[in-house]
Amino acid sequence: MKKQNLSQFAVPVLLVLGVLLRLYRFGAVPGGLNQDEAFAAYDAWCLLTSGMDSAGYRFPVYLSAWGSGMNALESYLMLPFLALFGAEAWVVRLPQLLVGCLSLWVTWDLTRRMAGERLALCFLGLLALCPWHIMLSRWALESNLAPGFVLFGLYFFVRGLEDRRWLPLSGLLYGLSLYAYAAIWPIMPPLLLFQILYCRKKLSLNASSLLALLLLALLALPLLLFLAVNHGLMEEIRGGLLSVPRMLTMRASEVSLQNIPENLKNLGNILLRQTDGLYWNHAGPLGILYPLTLPLALLGLAASIPGLCRKEKRARLEGLMLLWLTAAIVQGALVHVNVNRGNLLFLPILFFAACGLKLLWEKLGKLLPLLTVPVYALMLLGFGSYYFGEFADTIPYYFNAGLDTALEAAGEQPGTVYLDDSVYYSQVLFHARTDPERFRETVVYKQYPATYLSARSFDRFVFGLDSSQPDPEGLYILRRGRDADALAQAGYHLEEHGVYLLAYKEEIWTS
Repeated sequence: MKKQNLSQFAVPVLLVLGVLLRLYRFGAVPGGLNQDEAFAAYDAWCLLTSGMDSAGYRFPVYLSAWGSGMNALESYLMLPFLALFGAEAWVVRLPQLLVGCLSLWVTWDLTRRMAGERLALCFLGLLALCPWHIMLSRWALESNLAPGFVLFGLYFFVRGLEDRRWLPLSGLLYGLSLYAYAAIWPIMPPLLLFQILYCRKKLSLNASSLLALLLLALLALPLLLFLAVNHGLMEEIRGGLLSVPRMLTMRASEVSLQNIPENLKNLGNILLRQTDGLYWNHAGPLGILYPLTLPLALLGLAASIPGLCRKEKRARLEGLMLLWLTAAIVQGALVHVNVNRGNLLFLPILFFAACGLKLLWEKLGKLLPLLTVPVYALMLLGFGSYYFGEFADTIPYYFNAGLDTALEAAGEQPGTVYLDDSVYYSQVLFHARTDPERFRETVVYKQYPATYLSARSFDRFVFGLDSSQPDPEGLYILRRGRDADALAQAGYHLEEHGVYLLAYKEEIWTS
């Protein structure tokens, strides 16, 4: 009864707290829009308004962004929100926010069903307060959908072990996870195969399991065709309900057997240092998981391994999470990861940390909550102080905050718009709502073909500026610095927009 009372109180508190941490100042922190967010958003806007992506493919299975492509699921999930609320930065982040918040409840219900309420409470608490997951839920990097969709697939898989009617949803969600992040393609088939083998005594061939396999196969088929097209085995597919595009270049070389030692060293460094050195993934001095999490995960993993062959539900969940953890480590060995690329790793780490926390709870009794709750509260305060303080003040310089309003103001006037090299062309495409056909007709790239295309110009926009010979009829969008000083000395008016300045000659600025 006491455990039930604790869960009835703690679970709603943790769920509400977790959601609030992901909602507080949503859309404002992080300020601005990352270049990949912007391309995913622009392609979503193009699909919504024209039925084609920015490269002219009708509902492609993989986006052609940057020349080497981007995962498509994020853009497709944006479509209803763009239709309802318009093309705003906070709108394009809604799919990731919803997946992040829903993951909290799924984590709780999955673990409760398989391993009991105490472990479920520990897992939910660690995930709700985790800096990595809070940050992941607040911006729309397309690869960050992968952990949530793999989690959802696992949830309905274990639900299907008790009630086979849930299995088709597992096949559907596992299939959709393939569209979230291409780097998980090599590990998903063996992961799913070993999951099925591990739970084979609870599974049987029936209408539900066959439908689940059929849905998974149908969703995987377009991506198999995509691989065939981009390895020169067949021509690209245009038109119809879906397109299978050919990329300018394929990033298959990122997967390497030769670099396994170096990749594992990199993965270990990220886990030990709890940062990958990228500012937008940096969670402050306490790290992306907090200092206590890894020791707890090692304790939980060590305690779980001896019981993995048992038939109890809890042991089955521990086995499934160990398979997930192993697959994520294999991915980190094959690919040089950062926090985003290795994002499948952290949910199973948090699960085994919860196992370690539960073990200590059983040994220490009521003393453990008295020790851990204040400690985690202090760590959360430390993270929140950093994230909504220093990080919130600095990230706009990385995500080019203010570019949207500068482009909006520039759009009210004629003339060429010159932008400095800090601006990504994807950000201009989205913020300026550039007509996709006009973009394709006018774009000139700095180097073509290339793995990561960079535009020299399109429509009325020119990237890179020469302030020594300014265009008196042009408009300039740039950061503060020598170029801005030169334009000011040449008689240009400077108007502030976030981290940008809009420079123009006042005599040509029409009212």
